[in-house]
Amino acid sequence: MQALQSVDGRTRTAVLVEGVSDQHAVAALAERHSRDLAAEAIAIVPIGGAQAIGRFLELYGPHGLDLRLAGLCDAGEEPDFKRALERAGFGSDLTRGDLERLGFYVCVEDLEDELIRALGAESVVEVVDAEGDLGPFRTLQKQPEWRARTIEEQLRRFMGSGGRRKIRYARLLVEALDLADVPRPLDRLLGHV
Repeated sequence: MQALQSVDGRTRTAVLVEGVSDQHAVAALAERHSRDLAAEAIAIVPIGGAQAIGRFLELYGPHGLDLRLAGLCDAGEEPDFKRALERAGFGSDLTRGDLERLGFYVCVEDLEDELIRALGAESVVEVVDAEGDLGPFRTLQKQPEWRARTIEEQLRRFMGSGGRRKIRYARLLVEALDLADVPRPLDRLLGHV
């Protein structure tokens, strides 16, 4: 996975993502498009959650290494990204359109939600089955808390539980996508860099 480099002296662009699963999804999509982000001097940097965005903007932005920046966040973390970008001097009263012009894209709910909707629940269940995880998924579906939820909600919960499952499925779901159905935030982010 060539794009999973850390920022080094060759890096010209830092793509700031909330977590490692987002990093794997962006890298997988780049690979599907035959892009070698490392050769393009692009680093995908998981920041460990939206609350850390300000620190990374300071480190890699105009007051730090002055790299070209882009990013991806969940809808719930959009206010954190806006405030941090404003504090770092990227504008004031930023709208979602402003974020996109800056190269920062917002996922509805989260990236897993975007991927599940793009693939469709039936296709995601097929991926889960192919990975040998259908039994544990069916167990989750039977739990009282999850029984009445939509299958999409159940799949999101399943992806987010179980250790490194979210990281593993980020890549698998991107690999299962038809490239014409890539979720807008992910597609736009890769197009921006």
